Amino acid sequence: MRQVERITQQLLSQGYKLTPQREATLRVLIEHQEDHLSAEDVYLLVKEKAPDIGLATVYRTLELLTDLHVVEKMNFGDGVARYDLRHDRHDHHHHHLICLACGAIQEVMEDGLEELEAHVQRTYRFTVLNHRLDFQGICAQCASEKK
Repeated sequence: MRQVERITQQLLSQGYKLTPQREATLRVLIEHQEDHLSAEDVYLLVKEKAPDIGLATVYRTLELLTDLHVVEKMNFGDGVARYDLRHDRHDHHHHHLICLACGAIQEVMEDGLEELEAHVQRTYRFTVLNHRLDFQGICAQCASEKK
């Protein structure tokens, strides 16, 4: 699994080892990268692979992976922190469509904000390092169910 190898190198370069607990957590994040899992969700899935792991260990691992920019900690306005695996093929993080009816979260991989980012940099002399955009609305499935 190429992602595990890349992230392992990232951990090692920062002085961290890939412990069995970190590897189990990382594999769950990779296997469920479309799901925007909460720490509790990650814990329950990791516990299936490593029954002896504790919730505190999963939290510490998620915070470490966040600090190393392997995952991004996100909040979609519902008070639950979720973890999203960063993709190495994108300069910026992807964006999200959030359904206010069912809570579904869909990823938008296209950026499309380069022109606005350049404008902000020119006009405000502000160096943009990253940005995030969330669209809130009603997904197609919920919209069709309402009809």
